[in-house]
Amino acid sequence: MSNSPGADPDDANRMDSARFADITAQCFINAPFDQLRDDLLPLFLAHGLRPEIGLEGDCLWNDDTAAFQAVADRLRESGLACTLHAPFNDLAPGAVDPRIREITREKLRRAFALAEIFQPRAIICHLGYEEHKHSYKFKEWLGHSLDTWNELLDLAEKTGTPVMLENTYETSPEIHRILFSELAGRNLGFCLDVGHLTAYARSTWQVFLATLLPWLRHLHLHDNRGERDEHIAIGKGCFPFQELFAFLRQHQLHPLITLEPHSKEDLWQSLEAIRAMDLFSS
Repeated sequence: MSNSPGADPDDANRMDSARFADITAQCFINAPFDQLRDDLLPLFLAHGLRPEIGLEGDCLWNDDTAAFQAVADRLRESGLACTLHAPFNDLAPGAVDPRIREITREKLRRAFALAEIFQPRAIICHLGYEEHKHSYKFKEWLGHSLDTWNELLDLAEKTGTPVMLENTYETSPEIHRILFSELAGRNLGFCLDVGHLTAYARSTWQVFLATLLPWLRHLHLHDNRGERDEHIAIGKGCFPFQELFAFLRQHQLHPLITLEPHSKEDLWQSLEAIRAMDLFSS
C-alpha cells in the first residue's frame, strides 16, 4: 500500500481480522519500508498481515541496520513472515554502461543483504528489460544481466532465499525464458504480475504460462483497465482472476501470493473480492 492508515475510525471495522484471517494467512501485502517503519506497522501487526516489504526509494542508502532490525524483530515477535521486493526504479541490471551497472548492483546487494535480517520467504526483482531500448544490443544486455543475477543469487543462497523475477514491461515470456534457461539450477522462480501483464504486455496469462509454467512460484495480484498500471482492487479492472485460479487448482499449483493495492480502500475491496470469488479455496 502506498498510503498510511492514519486515524481512520473505520479501519477496525472494515478490516475484520477474523473474517479475513483465512485469506491473509495465504498471502502477503505490499508495504513500502519507509511507510511500514513510520505508519503501517501497527496495522499489519494488529490484523496479522504479512508484508511484502518494498525497498524502493532512499531507505537502502539512508537507513541503518538497526532500523531494519527493529521492524524485523516486531514482525518476528508477532509470528509474521514476510517477503522482500528489491528496488527497481532507475536501476538497470543489464546496463551496457559499467557505472550504471555498478550502482545498480550496489543497491541490489544492499537489498539482498537484508535477507539475513528479515529471513524472507522470497526476494522479488525486476529485470529492467525494455524491448525498444535493449533489443538492439540484446547479447550485451543478456550477458551483463546474467552476471548481475548470478552474483545476487550467490548472495541469496547464503540464506536459502528464493529469488523471483517478475514481468514488468516485457511483452512476451521469451526474455524470462532465456534467463531462466541460462540460470538453470539456481533457486529462482517466475513471479506472474497480472497487472503488469494487462497494462504492458497486453497479452494473456495463458500465453505467459504456456512458456513459464515450470518456473511459476509467485503471483502479484492487482487490477487495471488495460490502459495503465493502476494497482486498483481485484475485480475492479479487467483481469480474469477466476480463470487463473481455476487453472492453478486444476494443476495443483500453490505459488506464493502478494496483493499489491495502492490504497487502504483497494486493500479492503481486494479482500472482499477474494472472498466473493472464492479465489483461495483449495
